[in-house]
Amino acid sequence: MSKERIHIFDTTLRDGAQTQGVDFSIDDKLKIANALDELGVDYIEGGWPGANPTDTEFFQKKLKLKNSVLTAFGMTKRSGRSADNDPGLSSILNSNTAAVCLVGKSWDFHVDVALEISNEENLDNIAESAKLFVKEKREFMFDAEHFFDGFKNNKEYALSCIKSAYDNGARWIVLCDTNGGTLPNEVSEIVGEVSKVIPGKNLGIHAHNDTGNAVANSLAAIHSGARQIQGTINGLGERCGNANLMSVIPTLFLKENFSNKYEIKIKKESISKLTQCSRLLDEILNRKPNQHLPYVGAAAFSHKGGLHVSAVQKDPKTYEHINPESVGNVRNIVVSDQSGKSNIVSRLNSIGIKFEENDPKIKKLLEEVKDREFIGYSYDGADASFELLARRIMGEIPRYILIKEYDVTVKKDGSGNIVSSAKAQLEVDKKLILCEGEGNGPVHALDNAIRNNVDKLAKYSDYLKDLRLVDYKVRILNTGTEAVTRVSIESTDSKGKNWFTIGVSENIIEASFKALVDSLDYKLFKDKAPASI
Repeated sequence: MSKERIHIFDTTLRDGAQTQGVDFSIDDKLKIANALDELGVDYIEGGWPGANPTDTEFFQKKLKLKNSVLTAFGMTKRSGRSADNDPGLSSILNSNTAAVCLVGKSWDFHVDVALEISNEENLDNIAESAKLFVKEKREFMFDAEHFFDGFKNNKEYALSCIKSAYDNGARWIVLCDTNGGTLPNEVSEIVGEVSKVIPGKNLGIHAHNDTGNAVANSLAAIHSGARQIQGTINGLGERCGNANLMSVIPTLFLKENFSNKYEIKIKKESISKLTQCSRLLDEILNRKPNQHLPYVGAAAFSHKGGLHVSAVQKDPKTYEHINPESVGNVRNIVVSDQSGKSNIVSRLNSIGIKFEENDPKIKKLLEEVKDREFIGYSYDGADASFELLARRIMGEIPRYILIKEYDVTVKKDGSGNIVSSAKAQLEVDKKLILCEGEGNGPVHALDNAIRNNVDKLAKYSDYLKDLRLVDYKVRILNTGTEAVTRVSIESTDSKGKNWFTIGVSENIIEASFKALVDSLDYKLFKDKAPASI
């Protein structure tokens, strides 16, 4: 039995670019387009040529796509001019893309209020726009904006809008839930009705996530006959975002309800790159990845409860709906105050610590973790600090730099500038080293005191030259006179490896210093630095 083909349309570079706080450069757009092409999506909507300089310039680049069809976006012609003389349509034609996607109104309320034209004029604008691009032998798609709201308010007119595009040669009619308020049962019912007028092989779905149902709505549309899904990497998009293709794609490929009936162009080896694709976008946007994203998030296959961990060790299928490696992700056993022996054992195995099954140090480590978490530590987000703790208890880590004492001051000068200064006395191979530095805060000053004097650290200087602090977070765990502070530090180096350390104290400087020292020790350990004499 042959499977029906589902087409994947990515609009990260257009609808995703409408996300608050997102501003793609030309280079960003090229990197994303190449990643999508490598993934193997059917269409890449590159933007709106003529609408802004960035999109216009992007379409002037000669992209050598191997798998995907570059698509230009725009809107149907304006009233009062012909399609041939519409500047917006001319810009799209000049982009020379093989495919074109135009948005047009399909809700009479919008035709009246937003466009301020007659229903008949809108139908004519859709028809004439379609004719132009079909005549130019472009694959033409019509995004029926607000279709579901339009259908619920004036079914006949909404259908006449998409018929106007389809009857004039549109390859795809894309039903848009522009406001994102439609629910899966409504999508299923409406797409089923539309498929009696427009063949399913010509129908697509463009869902927004304002009720958290964009992926569900997209899948419901497929079940009811649609054969194209529009969405974005990580669900990027206006307001609450679009359908997340990082969820849609693996669902279509890995879930039998879909994979037994449908096929997509994206191959198995590319599915395993989904996590990489997801994190590339976050890297380009310089933002922290959402670790709780389905399939591709860092926590998607994390196990914290001891009961869960014990079962997963026997068979991962007990608490995992798919193999994490199939989407390029990994399993993560979390160590916390909820940990049992299974968590500890699994974590030790994952970081390569050898031990005997009945080693009393295992129990000691578990007790230490629970005691520390009771006073404020949290090891589920501090992998490096946990590894250091484990190796110290197991006797597998040497002493590197001993910090004998430190002094931090914060003062406001006559110009109103606040300056933080730090002094730290370090010991390496029984030699005392004085380090001094300034920064825009006490932690920054402490970090600079060590970093600026790294050449003084003898045999450790080469190991620490590329160490860099990426992020610094402070949390006050309770209030009043006995407040406890937890500090988390994210560090990286030239190898691109990020690690997380933690410190807890009643004093914010001391908590910060503990996290900073762990960061130094972890860097030295992973780079196999020699022990201090």
